Amino acid sequence: MRSENTAFVGGPLDGRVLPVLTGATGHPPKWYEVPVPDAAGGPPTVYAYRRTPAGHTKRLGIQRGWIYAYAPEGRERPRWPWSKPGAKRQEPPH
Repeated sequence: MRSENTAFVGGPLDGRVLPVLTGATGHPPKWYEVPVPDAAGGPPTVYAYRRTPAGHTKRLGIQRGWIYAYAPEGRERPRWPWSKPGAKRQEPPH
């Protein structure tokens, strides 16, 4: 499998560059989740990072790669059209 060195911005991994496995398209996943175990033995804390473009070149406007930006609200879940408006969304079990 191929990996790509990707920078992390914000959150507990701020400033780190980690190798992230790429998919069949050559892109890293849209979301990167880091589970951190609880010291008291409780459920782990999960930090979520969203993939964003790292920037573009000046001359041709070609994308330079990807970075992961910290998302303190957590990972977004899809909103299905058949869901009732105002209905509380259930989190799937991990």
